Amino acid sequence: MKRSVAARRVLISVRKAAGDSRFWRRVESLLSRPRSRMAEVNVGKISRLTKQGDRVVVPGKVLGKGEINHSVTVAALSFSSAALDKLRSAGCKVMRLDEFAEVEQKGSGVKIIV
Repeated sequence: MKRSVAARRVLISVRKAAGDSRFWRRVESLLSRPRSRMAEVNVGKISRLTKQGDRVVVPGKVLGKGEINHSVTVAALSFSSAALDKLRSAGCKVMRLDEFAEVEQKGSGVKIIV
């Protein structure tokens, strides 16, 4: 299974963060899927499943379809340019998964959206 250098770097950092955390082990298993089964989540789905101030992990790519009108923290493997524009204009905090893994080591209270 081929992966980009960035995806491999993220997977390694998530494995380090996993330790004995069930949350990060689950994220790691979702990231280990073949590329064709990688999660693709639209901004509209994030909006429907979250409320103001939630923290969300997407083990895949965030796409720009839909609208969001509240501020959340979103960590993902990658973002489309349209998704970045919409999330930032709504006041959301956008992070890469490896950055989020350093900040949020236990993963308690964080939602996984696939």
